Amino acid sequence: MLTLNLNGVVREVDADPDMPLLWVIRDRLDMTGTKYGCGIAQCGACTVHLDGQPVRSCQTRIGDVGEAKITTIEGVQGKVADAVKAAWRGLDVVQCGYCQSGQIMSAIGLLTDNPKPSDADIDGAMDGNVCRCGTYQRIRAAIHEAARSLA
Repeated sequence: MLTLNLNGVVREVDADPDMPLLWVIRDRLDMTGTKYGCGIAQCGACTVHLDGQPVRSCQTRIGDVGEAKITTIEGVQGKVADAVKAAWRGLDVVQCGYCQSGQIMSAIGLLTDNPKPSDADIDGAMDGNVCRCGTYQRIRAAIHEAARSLA
């Protein structure tokens, strides 16, 4: 049995330490907001936060998590998270929506570390978050809008 701090709740899970965090979250804990996209950490759909930093859960072994605080899209909260979610809704960013939990988690990570990002900062932080619908312009605009609302 492994002990996890997931969204502020300590959870016990019976899982092989080599199992990817993504599968523990989705298959063992039935939290499906974090998506499976590619399985090789290239698309960003599986992004969660470990101790506040965005990571790809498909390539993070559950045995490597230790006592880190895991935050998924279901548990993300706070001033930055609220600003990002409001900007996403206000600018109608979502098209199909599949990648958006990972996009939002990456955007929150960016704005937490850099509250006034340039376009280059946004592009760098969001690189590797793939949107097959091509909503990149709306994503960038939403990040700028969230940053303005936090100022």
